[in-house]
Amino acid sequence: MQPSVRDEKSWTVAGAKAKLSEVIERAQSEPQTITRNGKPSVVVVSAEEWHKKTVRKGSLAAFLMESPLRRADLDLGRQNDEPRDLPL
Repeated sequence: MQPSVRDEKSWTVAGAKAKLSEVIERAQSEPQTITRNGKPSVVVVSAEEWHKKTVRKGSLAAFLMESPLRRADLDLGRQNDEPRDLPL
């Protein structure tokens, strides 16, 4: 059975509800898009794919230490200007 929209990876909300098991089965091999009012609304992916996309890759400290700007001669000093008067 074909999905209820344009291609084999896209479903309407009604089609996805009616064929949820098939949506889940197909999502194991490739992402499935569910549309609402003709526009992409959500994407269903396998748990394995979701884990790959959301696992943390290193720490912020490691990222900053590896930055090409680490040894750049940047002027990071603060300005000593007087504060502005803001309207109340």
